[in-house]
Formats: sequence, structure tokens, C-alpha cells
Amino acid sequence: MPVESHVLMDGALHVYRREGSRFWQCSTYLGSRNHRQTTKETSLAAAKDFARDWYMERCVEDRQRRRGGVSLINGSAQPVVAEPGQVMDGRRRPKPTGPSFEDAATAFTSEFEVITMGERNAGYVKSKSDIIRVHLTPFFGDTALEDITAGKVQEYRAHRQTSRVDAKTGKVKKPARATLHHEIVTLRQILKTANRKGWIAAIPDMSAPYKTSGKLEHRAWFSPEEYKLLYEATRERAKNPPKPRWREVCENFHDYVLFMGNTGLRPDESARLELRDVKIVKDESTGERILEIEVRGKRGVGFCKSMPGAIMPFERIRKRKGLKPTDRVFGKSPRELMNTVLDELNLKFDRDGHIRTCYSLRHTYICLRLLEGADIYQVAKNCRTSVEMIEKYYGRHLKNNIDASAVNVRKARPTADTARKKATKPMK
Repeated sequence: MPVESHVLMDGALHVYRREGSRFWQCSTYLGSRNHRQTTKETSLAAAKDFARDWYMERCVEDRQRRRGGVSLINGSAQPVVAEPGQVMDGRRRPKPTGPSFEDAATAFTSEFEVITMGERNAGYVKSKSDIIRVHLTPFFGDTALEDITAGKVQEYRAHRQTSRVDAKTGKVKKPARATLHHEIVTLRQILKTANRKGWIAAIPDMSAPYKTSGKLEHRAWFSPEEYKLLYEATRERAKNPPKPRWREVCENFHDYVLFMGNTGLRPDESARLELRDVKIVKDESTGERILEIEVRGKRGVGFCKSMPGAIMPFERIRKRKGLKPTDRVFGKSPRELMNTVLDELNLKFDRDGHIRTCYSLRHTYICLRLLEGADIYQVAKNCRTSVEMIEKYYGRHLKNNIDASAVNVRKARPTADTARKKATKPMK
């Protein structure tokens, strides 16, 4: 506690010295918070002079902060760029008094879980919390909402492109375009929550600069020859597993590859698939036995009719696991085993450098259907996507989609006789 205290500036400024200290301190209350600073002076007169100058600077900074402008540093106008609590020219910038990013993120998380209950799957809802906890909060932290501008959002994009380094190679690991897009969408939803609560007047421009549209590239898939090579390799692994105790896992993986290649399900859809969602029926139009699947994915409940080739792997895995109606057919996607087999076959990347994953089996199904001449609308409907998406990412690189007879049209050249008859034809 101070043993000696003096009041200046009509009671707005206090100069005091604590017990056992040689230096005088000064303090004032501005912007809904206390400000304190040591004068580093042992003389009371010198301490009072320092305190008056310090108090005037704090008043100017507080006024400019409330107006969203600049502060005076060393007697000249300077933009306030120091982070909250960061020391700047020997002085500490006051922490923001209004709602911070953490406040808005907490409000968004609590609202999002309640409002989307039953509308979006639990994994998608949880991904929002993970993005906030792992990426957004460490970067924005207690930043005032009013300080999150278009420039700050761009700083976050640049930060995410360089913040992660591969421990094995030492190279920078850039996030995928879809990953960064998901994070920006979450950030926008948080700022929308703050806007609805009246914490900010408007949402800043969050569009990506320098890049209006991305390059359209096809999705990684397996050509018919590559797909045959893949399922033959998984069949051989199922017959002769690397270790005897892995036999059932390898057999399930072989059935998984065949099932996915004949249904076009997304990996997350197959992970949620339960036995009661699948029925073996006889198709009226073709007379073949197929699977009718009730798919539960990111868009809710949809339906799929499989190729006949999905029957046998489904029956094998049902018998092998002794599934009950509420049991999941596959469960978690076999990513590690897929990567192992692809590395062994040198199929992890396609010729354009696109990485292949379990999702590539869905892309393979779509491409093979189009190569066989299936109607693009029916394929889109069966895969629970749009014709635009298929044309954009799948149909553009399939040579069978181009009708040579419609492209290679040649105009008939006139012969000498036709040219002579045309020249001697009387004018009417």
C-alpha cells in the first residue's frame, strides 16, 4: 500500500509511492479501466511533471481510440498497431473494453449447437468448435471485434499458409483450399453473430484478394485399368494377409473397395451406414439384383441404387461380422490401409499429382458410369449431387463424353462439274 499519495488534475491523476520503493508511481482511470505507470523518478517534483505529461498522452490516446483513429506517440500522430497488452514505446496499450473475438466465438458456439440440432450431423457441428479452438482463437484471441478488419482476415490467410511445418521434411504444409474456406466460413459466422448482437456495425469484406476464381481441376479417380489393379491387390491381400491376425481386416477392406466402387457413397456416408439402411431388391427396369441404400450424409437423408457388383461384398461382410439391424456395416473409413495399398501399387498420386484417397472410389464410380454412357442427370441424382458439379469436376476430362461424329463434321467440296453448272446457270 502507498505510504504517500498526491492528487493532481482535479482528482483525475494520482501520484504515489509504495512502501519500500524509491520511485513514484502515477495512475488514472480512463476508458472504463485503470492505467498505471512508474515515473522512475525519486523526486516528487519531477514525478509530478512526468505524471502530467503521461496523463495528457493517455487522454489523447483514449479519445482517438474511441474515434477509431490514431494515437500520439513521441509527439506525432501514429496509428495504434500494437496488440492489446503489448508494450509500445515504453507504454502499454490499453486492452479493448468492448466485446472481443472470444466473446463472439463463445456466443456463436452455444447458439450453433442449439439451432442446428437435428439439421446438421454431429461431426459437422463439432468441426466448428475444433476450428475455433485450434485455429481461430489462437490467432485472434482477445482482439476487439472492431479491430477485425479485411486486412486482419488477410493476415490470417497468410498466417495459415506458413504456420505449419512438416516435421519430417521441414517444408511448409499449406492447408487445402476447402480447409481454409471452411475456416473463413466459420469466422464469417462468428462475425455475423456479433453483428446480430449489435457488437459490430458491419461485417468486413472477407473475400480473397488477388484470386477471383480457382483453377478447375478434375477429381482424382482410378481408371478402369487402375481400379482393376487395386481390387485385385486387395483380393490378394485378403487371401494372404501380411500377418494372420490381420486377415479379417484385409477381407473387410477388399469388400469396402468393391462396395464403394459400385455405389458411389462418400466415405462419411459409408461410415454411418447401418445394416437396416440397405436392402437387396430386384430392379424392375433391368431385372438385376441391386442394393437400395438409404444414405444419411451431410445433406440429410438421400437414396442410392447400386450396381449389381455391390451385392457380393455386402453379403460377405454381413455374414462375416454377423451384423444386427442397428450395427454399422463398415464403420470408420480405412484410411491407413488404403494409403498402404496405394503406396505399394504406386497409385497414391495420379499423373497430374492429385492425391488419391478413399474419396477417390466415389469419383471412380461417377467417372465409370459416365464412360459407360449413363445419363448425367440420373448419375447426379443417384450420387446426391448436382449436374453442374459433375460437369465441372468429372465430365470435362472424359474423352467418351465427346461425340466425334458431331465434332468431325466436314463440308462437302464442290467438284468440277458442279462448279461448271453453277457458272452456266442462267440468271433469273
